Amino acid sequence: MQEHSFAKYVRILGKGKKGSRSLSLEEARDAMGMILDDTVRPEQLGAFLMLLRIKEESPAELAGFIQAVRSRNPLPAQLTVDLDWSTYAGKKRHLPWFLLTALLLAENGYKVFMHGARGHTGGRIYTQDVLAQFSLPNCDSWESVEQQLQKQNFAFMGIAQLAPKVSEIIEMRALFGLRSPVHTLCRMLNPLRAKYSIDGVFHPAYAPMHQQTSAILGVENSLTIRGDGGEAEIRPDADCEIRWIKNNQLSEQLWPRIYANREVKDGELNVQKLAQLWRGDITHVYGEGALLSTLAATLVLLGCCSDAESGLQQAKNMWQNRDKKRFLAQ
Repeated sequence: MQEHSFAKYVRILGKGKKGSRSLSLEEARDAMGMILDDTVRPEQLGAFLMLLRIKEESPAELAGFIQAVRSRNPLPAQLTVDLDWSTYAGKKRHLPWFLLTALLLAENGYKVFMHGARGHTGGRIYTQDVLAQFSLPNCDSWESVEQQLQKQNFAFMGIAQLAPKVSEIIEMRALFGLRSPVHTLCRMLNPLRAKYSIDGVFHPAYAPMHQQTSAILGVENSLTIRGDGGEAEIRPDADCEIRWIKNNQLSEQLWPRIYANREVKDGELNVQKLAQLWRGDITHVYGEGALLSTLAATLVLLGCCSDAESGLQQAKNMWQNRDKKRFLAQ
């Protein structure tokens, strides 16, 4: 029986402690291309993903995977955005307050494209699940994305619409009981090649990995936040580890907390509070602090200000001047 063409990639990863190695960027691109083209057997795919999971993916591997996904999901013509925002982790301790940050940026003229997944981990609230609170759709086509950007400077597309095969692999988490490298590559996909991008991580080792992968891909300006629950949301009551790429220069920073003491988390996560806070119907100390801290860092990324202090002041001004009637109660 002739050896399958994908077998060499499984062998590279699984040849033992001394014989195995990471894939090169070119090998990773080819391997992921075969997976996306459905030329790999299910047994091979499972072995490949779990060997990567044990080893932990390298920046070169992730860059190759991303290139393969991009090449099979071509860009729509003439569609550009200012900021790419990935949201794949979901929230379980706090609401996704960062969504208010993105909507506030959109209200101030920045075109924001957000993409994410839903439902792959139980007990979490996903961004896609709360869009209805703001009468925002999950766009099912690039035409719909373009319409939403023209209308509100904000558009969201789920990975199931953006890259269906990738979404299928994400859903395999229920089979493996573990996340796979696909969860990581999605966060840096930046399908519209926005000049600025923001993503979140949970585990400390993944922050430099994201930063280095983005550098390999030629990203000029990105912000990786070790945020609440793995989302790109800065905790206002704890110093927060962030990684920058600004004008092709890599750096890291502890973003300072704005609250001295830890805030008590809500006993129940009510997604209606997101729109209620925007409208001014309620106050929420943690929520407002999270959206302002995240906005401040994003404004630094966008080059609107130079540091945390000036970013926070500009963020407060934007928040105070928001259109509270923009998202009326349903």
